Amino acid sequence: MNQKAIDLVNECEKELNELLQETDRTAEYNQLKVLTAMQENRLSDAHFAATTGYGYNDLGRDVLEAIYASIFRAEAALVRPQMVSGTHALAAALFGNLRPGDTLLYVTGAPYDTLHAVIGIRPAAGSLAEYGVKYQQVEFDYDEITKALQSTKVKMAAIQRSKGYAWRPSYTIAEIRKLIAHIRTVSPHTLIMVDNCYGEFVEEEEPIEAGADMAVGSLIKNPGGGLAPVGGYIAGTRECIEGAAARLTAPGLGAEVGPTLGLTSQLLQGLFLAPQVVGGSVRGAVLAANVFEKLGFSTLPRYNDKRTDIVQAIRLGSPEAVLAFCRGIQRAAPVDSFVTPEAAPMPGYDHEVVMAAGAFVQGSSIELSADAPLREPYNVFLQGGLTRYHSKIGVMYAVTEITNLGDAKWQKES
Repeated sequence: MNQKAIDLVNECEKELNELLQETDRTAEYNQLKVLTAMQENRLSDAHFAATTGYGYNDLGRDVLEAIYASIFRAEAALVRPQMVSGTHALAAALFGNLRPGDTLLYVTGAPYDTLHAVIGIRPAAGSLAEYGVKYQQVEFDYDEITKALQSTKVKMAAIQRSKGYAWRPSYTIAEIRKLIAHIRTVSPHTLIMVDNCYGEFVEEEEPIEAGADMAVGSLIKNPGGGLAPVGGYIAGTRECIEGAAARLTAPGLGAEVGPTLGLTSQLLQGLFLAPQVVGGSVRGAVLAANVFEKLGFSTLPRYNDKRTDIVQAIRLGSPEAVLAFCRGIQRAAPVDSFVTPEAAPMPGYDHEVVMAAGAFVQGSSIELSADAPLREPYNVFLQGGLTRYHSKIGVMYAVTEITNLGDAKWQKES
C-alpha cells in the first residue's frame, strides 16, 4: 500500500462526513427494527438447539422464520440453510409458484447471469423452459411493461433490485413501489417477486412494504451479517411461501421439515449484526466511488447518489485494470491474501469471471469482495466489508494496485 493511496482515501473520507452520517442513521433504524422483531417473537436461548434428520418440531427454525417475516413485514418466511445461494432461493420461489404454460416477465431487463440457466435463457437441464414456463423480458420502461402485460397473461413479474453485472442504476424502494403499483393497475392478478440480493438493510423499508408478493435473498449476503455460513430466505405471502417450500423440500412436506443442524444461533446473531455490517459496506462503497471519481474513472452509483444496495460499479476500461483492482482487494483480505486472482470459467456465467474474496465464508459477498466478468467495457463490482475500516483499507489497496499501472489521472500527472 503506498502513501499516496492512503492520503487520498483519508482526504476523501473527510469530505464525506455528512453522507456517511446518513448511512449511520439508516443502520441505527434497521438495528432497532431487527431488535424489536427478536423481542416480539420472544427469542430465547432454547431456540438455539440443533435438529437433525427431518427436523420435525424445530422451534428455533420456526422463530427464525417468524423474525424474518416480522422484519420484512411479510405474512410468512422460509429461511433455510438448505438454500445454498441466492440463485437457489430464487429458483425455489420461481419453480414453487409457476406452472407449465405460465409466463414469467422480468421488467428490469435481463436477470443476473446465474439465473439464465434457471429460466432457460441459456439451455440447461431442468430449467423453467423445459417445464413449459414461458419467458419475456423488458427494460424498466412503463410503456413496454404495459404492452407486455396486456399482450399475454403474465403469472409473475420479477424485479431485480440490484444491478448485477449491468451498467445501470439499482432500483430504490421508492422506484420499486411505483413500479409495483403500475403492474397492479395493469394486471392485478400478477404475482410480483423482487430479487432483493445486496439490498437488505440499505434502506429503511424492504420490497414487501412496497407491495411485492415475495422478496428473495441470500444469507451469505446482507442479512447473514457475515456470520451465516450458508442459507437463503424467501419472505412474502403465505401462499407464495407454501409454494416455494413445497419446491424446496417436497409436496406434502413443505416447511414442516428441514433440520437447522445447530446453525440457528449463527443465523440469528448474523441477522442481529447485519444492519451495522451493511452500514459499513455502504460507507465503503460511497468512499470507493468518491476516490475513483477523483482518479478519473466512471462510477455507478456516483458517490453522492442515493444508495439502495451495497454494490459499487467502477468502469476501469481494460482487463489489466480489472485484474489490478481485484489484486488489491485480495491483498486486503484476512484469508488468502497471498493469492493472485485470475479470470476463469465459472458455472452459471457466459464469460470468464475474476473474483477477489479472501472470505471466512466461501462466496460471501457481504465480506469485502470484488468481481467482474472479463468483457468490455471492463467494469468491476465492489461490495461488502465486515467492518467499515476493512472496507476503507480495501479501497487503499485497490488504489495502490491501479496506480501502479499508471491508469489514474493523479498518477500520470505526478
